[in-house]
Amino acid sequence: MPEASEPTSAARLTAAIRRVLNQSSLATLATLVASAHGAGAKLLVEEDGARTGTLGDEALDEAAARRSIAFLSSRAEAATQFVREFAPELENFAAARIMFERIEPEPRLVICGAGHVGASLARLARLLGYNTTLIDDRADFVTRERFPDEGIELIAAESWTGAVRAAVGAGRNVSVAVVTRGHNEDEECMRAVLETRPDYVGLIGSRRRTNIVLERLKEAGVDESLLREVRAPIGLDIGAVSPEEVALAILAEIVAGRRGGTGASLSAWRREKQG
Repeated sequence: MPEASEPTSAARLTAAIRRVLNQSSLATLATLVASAHGAGAKLLVEEDGARTGTLGDEALDEAAARRSIAFLSSRAEAATQFVREFAPELENFAAARIMFERIEPEPRLVICGAGHVGASLARLARLLGYNTTLIDDRADFVTRERFPDEGIELIAAESWTGAVRAAVGAGRNVSVAVVTRGHNEDEECMRAVLETRPDYVGLIGSRRRTNIVLERLKEAGVDESLLREVRAPIGLDIGAVSPEEVALAILAEIVAGRRGGTGASLSAWRREKQG
């Protein structure tokens, strides 16, 4: 009775996708987009290998699951492949095509510090489609009068540590920019951030200022491997001066990391060729 079972299968798949997103986890949705049989079938493969659904053939499921795990290591959001490209042994499905889609939480940016740079960063991040949280321990810096965009979550922190931990959560697909007003605030935020292991952590300031904060954290026992991952000073070198330009430099570095970009000039290859 396929008509009776299909809604149940679709419901299970929907529930599994919702769970992945709610848990800030990661998965690949494999869809059989072209095939002599079973087009439209779906298989969800989570990062730990758990599966929901089927493409209609056990061997095809196994091959698609292996490819799904490999797909997660890439930066791609979606890719379509012929089965013969990743499983040539499955001759019956050689001409079939599968679309692999990345399932993950929407990108979020947590900003510690609502001064000039933090404010500019929050507004620019919203334009780029990031869910944005802006935290400051000065309540008058995080008001709706200053930030009428309801898409910017505003948090007046009684404790930087508690506010940052709650905002970052599990850390998956989360970037954090620490742009507070001083060493002590920087250090408190960084302690909380590094415990949560977000995808990106950046600390604003001169080399001297950022080195002071990182050295304090090292002396406090923070793992050096975590400190090496911190982008300090934060952002790409674009010669930024104004708060808006600094915000652009920060977002450029975050996007490059998320998308796998290098931050290099796109025209460099042409100049090298001409030289």
